[in-house]
Amino acid sequence: MSTVADRLGRLLDGYFGDRPPVRLRAWDGSETGPADAPVIVVRSRRALRRLLWQPSGTGLAEAYIAGELDIEGDLPDGLGRVARAVRERGSAPGRPRPRALAAAAATALRLGALGPRPAPPGVRKAKQRGALHSTGRDRAAISHHYDLSNDWYAELLDPSMAYSCGYWTQPATEPGVEPGAEPDPELESEPGDVPGGAGYGIAEAQRDKLELVCRKLALTPGARLLDMGCGWGSLSLYAAREFKARVTAVTLSREQRDFVAARIAEQGLGDLVEVRLSHYRDLGAADGGYDAVSAIEMGEHVGEEQYPDFAARLHALLRPRGRLLVQQMSRGADAPGGGAFIESYIVPDMHMRPVGRTVDLLEDAGLEVRSVEAMREHYVRTIAAWYRTLEERRPVFAALAGEPTVRVWQLYLAGSMLTFAERRMGVDQILAVRPEPFGGSGLPATPHDWYVPVRP
Repeated sequence: MSTVADRLGRLLDGYFGDRPPVRLRAWDGSETGPADAPVIVVRSRRALRRLLWQPSGTGLAEAYIAGELDIEGDLPDGLGRVARAVRERGSAPGRPRPRALAAAAATALRLGALGPRPAPPGVRKAKQRGALHSTGRDRAAISHHYDLSNDWYAELLDPSMAYSCGYWTQPATEPGVEPGAEPDPELESEPGDVPGGAGYGIAEAQRDKLELVCRKLALTPGARLLDMGCGWGSLSLYAAREFKARVTAVTLSREQRDFVAARIAEQGLGDLVEVRLSHYRDLGAADGGYDAVSAIEMGEHVGEEQYPDFAARLHALLRPRGRLLVQQMSRGADAPGGGAFIESYIVPDMHMRPVGRTVDLLEDAGLEVRSVEAMREHYVRTIAAWYRTLEERRPVFAALAGEPTVRVWQLYLAGSMLTFAERRMGVDQILAVRPEPFGGSGLPATPHDWYVPVRP
């Protein structure tokens, strides 16, 4: 007599075309599948019903968010092992064919899982209205993700509130949790290994990233910096505090604007930093003449059709010999967005492209690209630090936004780690300059000054 797990295992054949590369544990305690495979726990008949109504990756994600389905043990490791097993089999899960869906429905009937469509898993989904990348729609997309709450991000991020890829110049004192990876001794160390005895972690990696950006932009006292998409002000405040630059910080998020304004007052930087609630398209000719412009993981929100205009505006905002630093994520041309789960639950309307295409667009606008630095592995470690914080402070995050939101972010961070680790996404720092009419750039002959040891 077949068990519930046996029946569920046969259903997964419709997704994988073969015996699934996982072990299943059903709600009645029965199990099936390889003993050494990651264990998928189906806690409720409702998970099966949800998959019948939505037989896709989003259906699986929503079953996880609702707590109806789990991966036993460490989620990043489990997702990584499943991904490796799928690659080794040479078959990726896909949408089941009609015959497989019919078989699933019959099995669901026998298991008592048929019924009306389950309610959403208790997390607000993005609902975009209006023309793609219109000002109002862009503002709504940014608000959906970044206005979750300042308290949430303050718990998740380092004290600078940098929400972008860090720059890891030393081994971390606490190893990351790269999904599916064997321990890398070069990325691990014991407390005290860092010179001076101080620990090295996400806060230090973000500091080193901010320092690197400011050095690449050649900031000096009084230099004018436009921080486009400033987030919670980590770069704006660092550039003003450490380099005495005069900074204009721009964001579409009202929560971020208010947060940055409070930090400016708290740190006594009102004479150096101004923060604006504004769309980049609202920056006109009167805003030009900047010595430097930064766009740290903001270009992903611009859109494919709009990027040529965005690049032209970057050029126009700079003075001749002014420098631009774009830190931006990249993807293959066949998968430019974030995927259905990201679009629905994290941040909609993202568009990424191969890094070479972004370079082309910047140069088409009259900028001269002088350096491209790949940082993909740095993002694996950065996200691993965020994920570890989410796990260690889980009760705090659950109290702030609810358990379903915590599970959304578990999937988001674990999946993002895997995507960067497997080179399905990248992130790069692109340094460009607006040359003078006859070619003068003002850049040094070598990048040595960018990489000298950071100040204490």
